[in-house]
Amino acid sequence: MQDNLEANKRNAIAFYRTAYLGDPAKAVEMYVGAEYRQHNPLVGDGKQAFIDYFTEMAEQYPGKEIEFVRAVAEGDLVALHTHQTWPSNEEYVTMDFFRFDTDGKIIEHWDAIQEVPIETKNGNPMY
Repeated sequence: MQDNLEANKRNAIAFYRTAYLGDPAKAVEMYVGAEYRQHNPLVGDGKQAFIDYFTEMAEQYPGKEIEFVRAVAEGDLVALHTHQTWPSNEEYVTMDFFRFDTDGKIIEHWDAIQEVPIETKNGNPMY
């Protein structure tokens, strides 16, 4: 079971990195199962909607960067905590959750995104 958890973490990171940096079709081909359910309200359901969204994002925002801060796996779920820097120097923190099938393929996704504030009341970083 631990091997599956580690493999799922690696695959979630590879999937996200591949899609985010401009090759969503390859990400889907390599890491997504037969069906793909999307919970982000800005992205349509299914594989092609995911590919279309990330293809458009890559065209509109070349040069964006992503850092994977942490990955946590439990059961069939992987959670990723990321730091994104966009070309206009906007920074975002994201929390992504992926559900895997028994073959180790991603079949469902949820996320939350927040712009990194310039200052906080508590002085703690977002990471």
